[in-house]
Amino acid sequence: MLRLFARHAVLPSVATLLLSIATPLRAETVSVDEAKKIASDAYLYAYPMLYNYKTLFQQAADPSFPGYVGGFNRFRHYSRGFTPADKDIVTPSNDTPYSWAWLDLRTEPMVVTVPASVDRYYVLQWFDLYTHNFAYLGSRATGTKAGNYLFVGPNWKGETPTGIAKVLRAETEIIGTLTRTSWSGPADRDGLVAMQQQYRIRPLSEFLGGKPPQPAPTFQFPAWDEARANSIGFIDYLNFLLRFAPAAESEKAVLERFAKIGVGSGRAFDPATIEPKTRAAIEEGIKDGADKLQAELAKTTSSVNLFGTRVFLGQNYIMQRAVGAAIGIYGNSKEEAYYTAYNLDANKQPLDGSKRYVLRFTKDQVPPVKFFWSMTMYNLPDRLLVDNPIQRYAIGSRTQGLKTNADGSVDIYLQASSPGGDKETNWLPTPQKGPFFMVLRMYGPEGKLAADEWQAPQPTAAD
Repeated sequence: MLRLFARHAVLPSVATLLLSIATPLRAETVSVDEAKKIASDAYLYAYPMLYNYKTLFQQAADPSFPGYVGGFNRFRHYSRGFTPADKDIVTPSNDTPYSWAWLDLRTEPMVVTVPASVDRYYVLQWFDLYTHNFAYLGSRATGTKAGNYLFVGPNWKGETPTGIAKVLRAETEIIGTLTRTSWSGPADRDGLVAMQQQYRIRPLSEFLGGKPPQPAPTFQFPAWDEARANSIGFIDYLNFLLRFAPAAESEKAVLERFAKIGVGSGRAFDPATIEPKTRAAIEEGIKDGADKLQAELAKTTSSVNLFGTRVFLGQNYIMQRAVGAAIGIYGNSKEEAYYTAYNLDANKQPLDGSKRYVLRFTKDQVPPVKFFWSMTMYNLPDRLLVDNPIQRYAIGSRTQGLKTNADGSVDIYLQASSPGGDKETNWLPTPQKGPFFMVLRMYGPEGKLAADEWQAPQPTAAD
């Protein structure tokens, strides 16, 4: 069994389910070849869940983590933009400071309240333990009016209470949100904070003014260990997470197959009890799964279809979820935001800070969006914001003074030193040297972008 984290912290109303002491079960009788194939598929299935759990563990159960949210059923807000000094989150968005929360829905549903917001874009993206984006609240999804929304677990039965705009059902008993609230920079901090403080989470009993139900059993979290999660130990993590994720009808056959190597909801797992040849085959299968993931990543050029509901992801969801988690876990579904990443120029050469580039959006290529678009610069391999003299880490439609050419096109200058004169308003500073990449985020896709017909421009060498 995994070592349990002794310093976990949960709210008094949040349950703690003690892991039972059980005799570890041996893997079912399975051939060596079959064990390898099953392990490869099971590792890919578990991969996004593992890294989702890493975030959950750090934020909800590890008080030493800088981004600790304080347990379940409460928000933790970041009320400023990211800078190069922030190193705990890779590829951060500098346009929409984050708020995080994790909900435990086992005892009772939770009511999430959002404020009225006519002018400020915001989005509450909700994901389950599988990393499906199963629900959205915000400017696009629910509009500009205030509202109360009821989040319920897979087994909840009840009628919609008065005052609830909509009931949102999750497949898993633990869910999370990455909430994004737009701002226009440090001068807008007071407005950002005022908006964030109006996001609210309450148990249903509190919302109704009634007595809370008997709390669900309490649990402790397995401590996060990166090496264990990427070895045969991933099965122990997966078995823990499946406690809170009742099997979907479409996955029962998949999980029955995985059970042949020891996978099962709450099942005790001890690799030492597995016959050596079978254990070696499982470990080979894990490596095979990791290699398949890397091969898929190498040929993935867009994250557009990697994030969404179970239905949206379709038949190839196991690989799609894994690739999405590896590229950038918690990406928005494409109806909310469209992402394009750049690490090569128009000649398919790696972008290099020692060179100068121009990224030209023709009139027809300027992103068609309801809200705004923004390009953010990152270094490699760290994938952190790039330090620069004007402290500009992103540029886009809301950048003050951004110039549009007479023909409707927009030029973005990508280089380490200033392009000079009136070009500086359209300058996105690069590293002084070495590789870099950029992410173009487009919020509220419309027109050709929403129809997947928009063609992204490519950086070319500057004159």
